[in-house]
Amino acid sequence: MLWLEAPLQSWGADSKFGRRDTLAFPTKSGVAGLLLCALGASGEQRELLFRLAPLRQTVVSYARTDREPLLRDFHMVGSGYDESDPWESLLIPRTSDGGKAVGGGTKLTYRYYLQDARFAVVLELPDDLAKPIADALQNPVYDLYLGRKNCVPTDFVYRGTFAHEEAALKRAHEIAQDKGLAEDFRVVDGGDTDKGDVLTLNDVPVQFGDIKRYTDRRVTVIRNG
Repeated sequence: MLWLEAPLQSWGADSKFGRRDTLAFPTKSGVAGLLLCALGASGEQRELLFRLAPLRQTVVSYARTDREPLLRDFHMVGSGYDESDPWESLLIPRTSDGGKAVGGGTKLTYRYYLQDARFAVVLELPDDLAKPIADALQNPVYDLYLGRKNCVPTDFVYRGTFAHEEAALKRAHEIAQDKGLAEDFRVVDGGDTDKGDVLTLNDVPVQFGDIKRYTDRRVTVIRNG
């Protein structure tokens, strides 16, 4: 069971170009990326991702209600660089053929973050991966981050290995109670319109590296109350 807590988190599922949205909960690709960072597993990692893809992931949100949940960050990238300097000129955005971009080479982006969010993530893992991943989360090879690299966790991520999901969720609720938090919603695998809103997400990674590939999964968002 993972506890994901930070001032900022951002879990993009389908954002491209100038607007980088975040879902209201951790994506499967973001959590897989966190695990691979802990293991120091870089590159495509197709074999490992193939094993992780069909395994269950349950997310429980423990949200604060006294703060605006979403932060929009406006970025200007590539302005103010000296074009005559060979190093600074490399930082100026250009078109795919190397020409100057419209507007002088400045790229504008909007990036969205969840503020003060807390999630418990219960992952199903095969026996031969559970211990290596648990060890890696406690002694990660690369820095861990919650969606984007500037989203640094502010509490311990790894919170135990359990024989079944109910035991992991019970531990998550104990942590939440200690922090004075209540469950807001949970996200479970599969589509069940009788229980909540059903979403189709393209967030199951099958290949990382320079060229990333994903497949779809269906989830149900179950509101508490």
